[in-house]
Amino acid sequence: MRANDRLREPSCADDAEPALLPMDEALARIRASVPVIAEQERVAVRDSLGRVLAEDLVAATDVPMHTNSAVDGYAYAAGTIDRDEVGALEVIGIAWAGRAFEGSVKAGQCVRIMTGAVMPAGTDTAAMQEHVDREGDTVRIPGGAKVGDNVRRAGEDLAAGSVALPAGRRVTPADLGLMASIGIGEVSVIRRPRVAFFSNGDELRSVGEPLRMGEVYDSNRYTLYGMLKRLDVDFIDMGVIPDDPAAVRTAFERGARCADMLVTTAGASVGEADFVQSTLEALGEVNFWKIAMKPGRPLAFGRVGETPFFGLPGNPVAVMVTFYQFVRPALQAMAGETAREQHRFAAVMRGRIRKKPGRTEFQRGRLARAADGRLEVRTTGDQGSGILRSMSESDCFIVLDPEQGNVEDGDVVNVEPFTGLI
Repeated sequence: MRANDRLREPSCADDAEPALLPMDEALARIRASVPVIAEQERVAVRDSLGRVLAEDLVAATDVPMHTNSAVDGYAYAAGTIDRDEVGALEVIGIAWAGRAFEGSVKAGQCVRIMTGAVMPAGTDTAAMQEHVDREGDTVRIPGGAKVGDNVRRAGEDLAAGSVALPAGRRVTPADLGLMASIGIGEVSVIRRPRVAFFSNGDELRSVGEPLRMGEVYDSNRYTLYGMLKRLDVDFIDMGVIPDDPAAVRTAFERGARCADMLVTTAGASVGEADFVQSTLEALGEVNFWKIAMKPGRPLAFGRVGETPFFGLPGNPVAVMVTFYQFVRPALQAMAGETAREQHRFAAVMRGRIRKKPGRTEFQRGRLARAADGRLEVRTTGDQGSGILRSMSESDCFIVLDPEQGNVEDGDVVNVEPFTGLI
């Protein structure tokens, strides 16, 4: 695309702008273009939390290794007691967790057993101590038990040789315990992606500097910092780059050299003072420039040399929406994480939303539980893409499909909760 062609494009404020790329196609292009990091690191299990596994983790033994009791009680053979009667059994010993009962249990006998203790030979069932009566060395166990009640079978959690955790999984707290349960002390993980980011614009000032007429504080770098921090990536804040072609080019070249991905905010428009697109065209290529979404239409994606590049809009809310919908999944793909969809749920709309068909819209909303148990959602008020407060006060996106028009009170809409996203 030539610079003169760019200046003849329709305005970013034009709802009827043609040739906007649908979101699903944009995501497909991104996933097809983003390289997966090949470098791996060997880390201790505890240090793997939040990292992406580089290899399948295979259970070397059954988990649990032995058939054991799930309760404190008495181990016996269920078939030795009539299902409809109370059985009287002789207690012949005790089985502790970590110290098995030596010997075999015959008909008419049982063993006192603790939770986690190996089931003695000749037993297949455990009766909870709360359900039996004991007098001396005799216990009375009610009938009706089924073989295997209150017993954990060897390998029922994991069988030896099975995949405990697959490559591409981002490690959770439960996964740490699972790895420990199969005796794994170290794992191979994908190296964290490195992201360089900067803001572009003569009107931007850093926090603490005095503002002159027409200037604003650069809030976008702070939201970018927070969003990147939550993703467990390494990043480099390159600051504010002025509207100068040489400065923008230098920032692009430096960021592409030191990072796996380059992200900018502002500069992704069609103004004569915006040099991001022309610089991108000179140093790499533009994959796409405009998305059929609101907010966040002027989103650029391409590469600088071999480094993927995202040019996010300048408006604060648009920065956050486009980051979560595009940059986040791109970084997850780059880190080798298995693709997963963000959960969306149906909720009843309270209030009205005006919308023209043609673009996917992300309204900011708050969820609540109605008296009848259904989820309800309301917007947080003014939805302008420059009103960062609308994000701060919300706990979900109200996602309106491209073909959708006005939303009336009581209509059912899709919501994307921030929990697990932000």
